[in-house]
Order: sequence, then C-alpha cells, then structure tokens
Amino acid sequence: MSRNSGRRRPRTVRVVPFLVLPLLAAAACSGGDPAPSGGTAGSGRAVAADAPEPPGDIVLASGRDVTGKGGIRQQLIAKWNEAQEARGTGFRARLVELPGSADQQRSQLLGALQSGSADYDVVNLDVTWVPEFAEASLVQPLPDHLVDADVIGSVAATSRWRDHVYAVPFNSDVGLLFYRPDHLRAAGVTQPGPGRGTTWPALQKLMETLDDASRDRKLPETYQKGWTAQLDATYEGLTVNGVEAFASATDGFTLTDAEGRYAGSLPQLEKGLDELRSRTQAAYTLPDAAQSDEADTLTDFAGGRTAFLRHWPYAYRTLHQSLSTQQLGVAPLPGKAVLGGQNLAVAAGSKRRNAALDLIEFLTGRQSERCLLDAGFAATRRSAYREDALRCEAAKPAGLPTGSPPAERTDRMPRDAAGRPAYAQEILLPALENAVQRPRTPLYGAFTQTFAAELGRLHGDKPPTREQLAKDLDTQLRRALTPD
Repeated sequence: MSRNSGRRRPRTVRVVPFLVLPLLAAAACSGGDPAPSGGTAGSGRAVAADAPEPPGDIVLASGRDVTGKGGIRQQLIAKWNEAQEARGTGFRARLVELPGSADQQRSQLLGALQSGSADYDVVNLDVTWVPEFAEASLVQPLPDHLVDADVIGSVAATSRWRDHVYAVPFNSDVGLLFYRPDHLRAAGVTQPGPGRGTTWPALQKLMETLDDASRDRKLPETYQKGWTAQLDATYEGLTVNGVEAFASATDGFTLTDAEGRYAGSLPQLEKGLDELRSRTQAAYTLPDAAQSDEADTLTDFAGGRTAFLRHWPYAYRTLHQSLSTQQLGVAPLPGKAVLGGQNLAVAAGSKRRNAALDLIEFLTGRQSERCLLDAGFAATRRSAYREDALRCEAAKPAGLPTGSPPAERTDRMPRDAAGRPAYAQEILLPALENAVQRPRTPLYGAFTQTFAAELGRLHGDKPPTREQLAKDLDTQLRRALTPD
C-alpha cells in the first residue's frame, strides 16, 4: 500500500521571498579589499584590532545539525568557547538553530539581515545562497587565506562571488547512491553492486532483475520499486535531481553563466528533460517519490520498499543505525552528482568581525573538518580524508559516551583503520571532487522555484511533451533570471 494512502501530505505552495531584489541594483557589491583576518583560537596568530570590539556573544545562525542535539557543531563551538575563556577574551559563541526547511531558513535570514532585527554575527549559508547574500551586501568580503589549497577545489569554488571570498566552506554535501546488497543477493545478482562507472541504463537493468525476483516472491513483501529520490517539487529536492540529470545529459552544462544570467538553449533543455524523464519513469521509481523529501526516502529505503536510493552523505551514518553492512552499500551516483553543503559568512552588521573571523577559522580548520567527517558530515578539506595522523581531538567521537572505551561505541557506522567513515576515502572524496554546482546566481530563489515548478509537470495527470515543456522552461527561466 502506498505510504501516502489515506493521508496524502498537503502540497503547500512555497513562497520565495524577493525582498532582496530591490537591493540588487542599488547595493550591488563592489567587492573592496577584505579586512584583516582574525586568528584561530589558540593559534597564537595576532588578531587585527582596527578598533576595540565589544566583548559578548558571537551569535551563529544555522539550520539544524543532522548529528542531533548536542551534535558536532555544538561541540566544536564549545571547544572554541573554552579557548576564549582561557584567554580571557570576553567572547563566547552561541548557536541559534533556525526552524523549518532550507527555503524557510533562507527567508528568515534574508528578513533578519535586511531589517537588522537579529544580532547575527555569523550565518551558515547554503552554498547556493552565497551569490544572493553577497550581491545584496548582507555579508562581508573575507580574507582569501581562509580558503586555502587544502579545501577541495569544487567546494572552494562555492565560497566566492565576483572574485571575492564571502563565505568559508564549513561542511559539504554531494549526491550518492545507496543500495541494498541483500535485495540484490536475493534476486540472484552475483556481481558486485554498482560502483564507479555504473551508468543509469546498467542500474535500470538491475532494477528489472529485481522486479522479476519480486514477482517470483524472492524479495521481501515490502519491496515495491527499484529506486527512490527526493522528487517533491515543493522544495529543493526536485531541483537537485533535475540539475543532476541535466548536467549528466549535457556533459556538465550549467543553466547560468559566470554573471548568474540564464545561459540555456532549447536543445540542451530537451536533452536534460529526456534524461530526467528516463530516470524517473514509473517502471523504476517508487510512486511516493514524487511527494518525498529526505526523511521520506530514508524511511522507504530502510524499510525495504526500494533497492536503490539517491541521498546525501549523512544517510551513511543514519542508515547504518538500522541496517547492517550486509544490508547497506554506497557508491558514486551514476552520471553527475550535485554539490551541496553550507558555508560560514560574517553578517554585514556584525560589530565583532575579528572575533567572528576567529570563530570561522577555528570551525573550518583542519582538525574541525576531521571532526565533522567522523560525525557523518562531508568534510571540506582533503587532509580530513588523506592524513591518517590527523585525528579529532576537539570533540568526542560520534556514538562514544564521554569516558567510555571504544568497545562501548554505540555508533554502528563502519570505520577505516584511522577512524574515518569506511567509505570516505574511496567514495566520498572522489564524489566531492567531481561534483557539479547548481546555478550560481543572486536570483537562485527565483531559479529553483521556477525550475522545480516546471519539472513537476512531468508527474502531473497530463504531462506535456518534451518540446512543449522545454519551450515553457526556457521562457520561464529567461524571465526568472533577468534582473529587474
């Protein structure tokens, strides 16, 4: 039975705020020379002091920490606070978690920074928001050295807008393919599961084999379809899956140019729509995927309703809490995978810039990134993946109660000999290095609303032809990405 039978979730209309748009022409950022940097807590580096900064709280506004209450972000902030207390600086960082979806958090941050109604010093921005907040002068340009050569190249590119660094990569994200080896074995599949080089047609052949096995009652009764993904058009999920399909079909083509202006063409849009239509056709896709978000798809996959799942790195730790290594595998996503993640920026109105920079440098430093990786995030620095001697000492390991020996670890996530998630070096790092970005534009809110709404028509009662949808998508994107 469908998960939504009898309780279909209401499809709310997402409201994308355009309060920032009138600011763009008048307040387009001219860049300017970044101010001097603050130093890492305890690093001994002198902190610039153009003017005394009032002691007090450094308020960091962020979305929810997927590692839970008292999670790794809060632990790192507590470590920075300990260093400040030891040095007698008078500064203390405080994390404010914003409620709601990513779209709702963006709306809250835009409203708060434009009106000055919240005293935020540091804001944790989705990588797609950086051009918008920078162009509207809501965040400050930052010193270049905060994004050094250790930061993964594709990830480092998310930090800049118009040749200036505006936000420092904190934790990254990338689309991955999770699969059920137990389902494949039950279906008589003897070769290893999907891996690097697996194509979507090859994956669909596996799904056909699984469907045959299901009809022969070789799979659990819960099994329904080959795969699921976040295809709900009312939030960012369908945008992400759509961009992955478009980039795969058109060899990395992006829908915007370096200035954030629309750069599409009808032939490219048609290729992208063909790829997305092929991936999401009913023969392979769980019907509920059209109304599913991250949590829904995790539940469906863990419950055995599908054998494949497109999801983010944090799912590796989450799924291993209920599935064994015999029931869970992970591989690169066939084709192109979208880069996600969050970057830390200094709010334009912050009165404690140097202290905020010090906090950012600590939270995005080598050891902090290793801690984030150990906790289940995708780290932004190569050293976290490659340097075995680099260990997390700033926070307790995930799943290990304070003072308990390793044998009592409650976290079931597999780890390598150096303590990293077992898939980090061979799967996660290459996926991040090869990931593609969503369109980089100050008008990203308008883009994603338009893109998802048009793609959502593919799953309507009367889907349009490829030619008609490509034409409509071209018209609507050209309108949405043309500044007033």
